Amino acid sequence: MKTLSGVHFAPTVRDARTSFRSMTNLLHSHASESLRRGVLLAVLVGCAGSAPLRTAAADANWPQFRGPGAAGASANANLPDKWSDTENVAWKTDLPGRSWSSPVVWGDRVFVTAVVSAGQSEAPKKGLYMGGERPEPSKAEHQWKILCLDLATGKVRWEKTVHQGAPQMPIHLKNSYGAETPVTDGERVYALFGNVGVFALNLDGGEAWSKRLEPRKMRLGWGTAASPALHAGRLFFVQDNEDQAEVFALEAKTGKELWRVNRDEKSNWATPFIWENGQRVELVASGSRAVRAYDLDGKLLWSLRGMSSITIPTPCAGDGLLYISSGYVGDKTRPLYALRPGASGDITLKQGETGNEFIAWSNPVGGPYNPSPLYNDGRVYVLYDRGLVSCFNAKTGLALYERQRLPDGVAFTASPWAARSRIFCLNENGVCYVLSAGDKFELLHTNALAEDDMCMATPALAEDRLLIRSASRLYCIRAGK
Repeated sequence: MKTLSGVHFAPTVRDARTSFRSMTNLLHSHASESLRRGVLLAVLVGCAGSAPLRTAAADANWPQFRGPGAAGASANANLPDKWSDTENVAWKTDLPGRSWSSPVVWGDRVFVTAVVSAGQSEAPKKGLYMGGERPEPSKAEHQWKILCLDLATGKVRWEKTVHQGAPQMPIHLKNSYGAETPVTDGERVYALFGNVGVFALNLDGGEAWSKRLEPRKMRLGWGTAASPALHAGRLFFVQDNEDQAEVFALEAKTGKELWRVNRDEKSNWATPFIWENGQRVELVASGSRAVRAYDLDGKLLWSLRGMSSITIPTPCAGDGLLYISSGYVGDKTRPLYALRPGASGDITLKQGETGNEFIAWSNPVGGPYNPSPLYNDGRVYVLYDRGLVSCFNAKTGLALYERQRLPDGVAFTASPWAARSRIFCLNENGVCYVLSAGDKFELLHTNALAEDDMCMATPALAEDRLLIRSASRLYCIRAGK
């Protein structure tokens, strides 16, 4: 997840539904039970690279920001849709420091990052506002940590400090030094800490490798937030900053650098997206100057100009299309695009166009600022920071409803998620609005956590458990608990 000045970065691969259904039908009549389980598991967690097939239930794994395929959705019928700070709470565990990264899950392990300051930290304010810049970094010693919790009990299995010292770069009041969400492939957990380094640990907390990163200036000292992406044994990183923007890839097993490409960009906070679209696999990196897609060896495939001046949301995919957005609230242009696969070169729309050979449709003011768009069952949902929700037909872009107000809904940073034919929207106050998934706007109910909690991290969904990270603790929500 991400955060920034009233900017939050919801950090951070594929929409696996079609592949999963096709594979299910194919295997149903032509494979043994054990083979079916193994292959279907590989389909579900394919975005995590060469993942070992060791877990009993595929939907137990939530290996990255927004889960399998970065889709932000679960098909588990037992996920809870009602909770409070006491109702349906299986456990809650206090976390050290302050970080806005999301939890990730593999099997019975939950991984989170945390950065702990030895000094006093200024409390963040909620909502969008000006004046959150802090031009100088803290002089206090900090500890950058990776923690592993037990999924069943919430107990800390291990805690590893991977770096300590005073920060080299400042951050915005609402950001943290632990904004990037880690990723895991079931063999190791990989944590990126911006301006510090990348750290790979095995599942028992032993260090596999690490790679230090040179500190780079970010716009107005807002800090970093883009999470890594993982695919087929490779880790992908986008570092857009004021000094030298670049995208690079590391071998997941060893940390060896595979390639590095410069980008004509300044500061952005969007987590890269792995798009498996049937024709090829693309690394999609959103940017304010242009969205660019690369092949897995770093070759530029296509570019698209026409974004807003601050780019934060992570793309999503569905119905054979890629959905890209950028919606800084201070800009007139806040676009939402739906792209077809197979593009090459510059596919930017000409003046007056809403589509072309590779852009199925576009909406010049449909994009969100911080939350990422959500594809679910033929629709694209957009949650806006100030408590409005839109829903579009995924294939045509037709607005099914636009900018419907969530009652008393303010300050949304976490990206929405889908489960049980419902859409969930969590705000910074810890209030979650539960909507009916469909063509009509229908608010079913709200759920609220403790008043002292601040929620900016996008939750994780693991089997029948919902993991919500707040400023001070991690909740495990489970029906009947």
